Amino acid sequence: MSATADHAEERTNPAARLGFQPEQVVPEIGFDDDVDQELRESIEEVIGSELVDEDYDDVADAVVLWFREDDGDLTDALVDASQLVDDGAPVWLLTPTTGRDGYVEPSDINEAAQTAGLSQTKSINAGKDWAGSRLVTPKAAAKKR
Repeated sequence: MSATADHAEERTNPAARLGFQPEQVVPEIGFDDDVDQELRESIEEVIGSELVDEDYDDVADAVVLWFREDDGDLTDALVDASQLVDDGAPVWLLTPTTGRDGYVEPSDINEAAQTAGLSQTKSINAGKDWAGSRLVTPKAAAKKR
């Protein structure tokens, strides 16, 4: 595929914008009726398999965490999600956009991520009703462990 085609796909395919790659194993946490089905399907199309559930017991390549304000403690959810991936692998936190039920303040996301030992590297509009925050374990912290 040409570089131009790659950029075009990134604009049109939500999973490509999130950086998912073929053959990745991606657990999904927090699935409910309100998730963005188009985004889920595009991730599955890119990785070439279905998303696995949170009971997956091996190391994953990335995690998709759907989280709403009333889903409990965000820090705990991020710690649990980060334990499913190697250091440096992304946890994609997907939260409802401004004005939607379950909206999570960006300051709450930042605070929970820092407390969980994660750094936010990217924020995007992940779908019609969902915002995405790419969170990773800082590489410097990973090397000190």
